[in-house]
Amino acid sequence: MSDTTSPNYPDPNDFSRLPEKDVFNWLVQHELAHHTVTHAPTHSVKESSELKSDIIGGHTKNLFLKDKKGQIVLVSAWAHAELRLNQLHKIIQTQRLSFAKPELLWETLKVTPGSVSAFSLLHDTEKRVRFLADNKLQQYEVLNFHPLRNDMTTSISQNDFAKFVETTDHSLEWIDFTEI
Repeated sequence: MSDTTSPNYPDPNDFSRLPEKDVFNWLVQHELAHHTVTHAPTHSVKESSELKSDIIGGHTKNLFLKDKKGQIVLVSAWAHAELRLNQLHKIIQTQRLSFAKPELLWETLKVTPGSVSAFSLLHDTEKRVRFLADNKLQQYEVLNFHPLRNDMTTSISQNDFAKFVETTDHSLEWIDFTEI
């Protein structure tokens, strides 16, 4: 098992730095309605499903990936989607993708492993990250993401989510993962 503490990024279980504060401030500043629920930390879709069964909307899992040429991709997929990452690169025209190192996650999105979400795009000020969202999420009026910590879930309307992505100067690329 690899060491998840590093001088290059904070302990993923230490939320004393209040990572959600940036998200909430951004949403308020841009007048994007949202609602947040606090719950036990989640580390898997199964845990998440059990804890969040009362939270309406489309739940997500988020993956931070990189190809051999250094292209960085953030994927927000429907929580129960089956992602064939060994085929995704063909659809999005990159080299083969693999999970990026935690240090790169911290460097680009200021988030630690287990808490990455689309909301972390607000920290990508250099626009290094390409953002992909699962088509399945378009079926939900409300979408749910961690607000940069895995013991909270923030709900946002699909329209306001699209506005959020736009305010970060990123593109929202919808991908049909069932075609992969």
